[in-house]
Amino acid sequence: MRTAQTQHRSSWGFAALGAFLVSSSSALAAGIGQPEPWQMDRQVPVTENARDILSFEVGLHWLSVAISVFVLGLIIYCIYRFSEKANPTPSKTTHNTLIEVAWTIVPVLILVAVAIPSFRLLRTQLSDPKADVLVKVIGHAWYWSYEYPADQGGGFAFDANLDEDKQPRLLGTDNDMVVPVNKIVKIQVTAADVLHSWAMPSFGFKIDAVPGRLNQFWFKADREGTYHGQCSELCGQRHAYMPITVRVVSDEAYAQWLTEAKTKYARIDDGSKFAEAR
Repeated sequence: MRTAQTQHRSSWGFAALGAFLVSSSSALAAGIGQPEPWQMDRQVPVTENARDILSFEVGLHWLSVAISVFVLGLIIYCIYRFSEKANPTPSKTTHNTLIEVAWTIVPVLILVAVAIPSFRLLRTQLSDPKADVLVKVIGHAWYWSYEYPADQGGGFAFDANLDEDKQPRLLGTDNDMVVPVNKIVKIQVTAADVLHSWAMPSFGFKIDAVPGRLNQFWFKADREGTYHGQCSELCGQRHAYMPITVRVVSDEAYAQWLTEAKTKYARIDDGSKFAEAR
């Protein structure tokens, strides 16, 4: 009886472990546009900049592993080679020119190797390509506003507040920012009150929203879908309830959305603000 119970518990334990590993591995491979339970990696990148960041990060991880293994090997070697048992008579050596030169030059070479892809990535981020779509983003306490200029088919603005009925929880908004796929979208970000930060992990960037200052970034999403982000700057009581939702759609769907948005987000008569037409 005890053997049967033990076997049952063992099988249950292996099943639980298998389920955990499967769920964990699937979570590691997930994260398209939103975080997943147990996810330990970045969200799936959908822009060139996000993919470059991921590749750079993976390279740094492997470099860290290599350095750690090398240092561990040196420590183990020194413990064995210079132990009291191996060296009854301690060495009186105080300097080694070759080693001192090596531990100075090698870190410099490592830093240069890291700097080259780092500067290349930074150059891409700071470039200013011609935009196909321009969107102005304004951070408020605690919601976002989006303005689409009239010279690019827009001429309207709207607010995006947290919609607690949408999934994923605390990441859905009542109105989504919509952009076309495979187009250069330029984001101009500012704030109306305090510091905020417009962050979109799948696009590989976040940019501070500073009152009185206009910061700029660009992205080119190559995959349709709905992507979620959040304010990444502590901005007050409801900082955790300031989600960002961006829908990347086809050119046809974007043109249709522009037509509908001009009516949905019509300007009220006094022109003092934009309001959603009901």
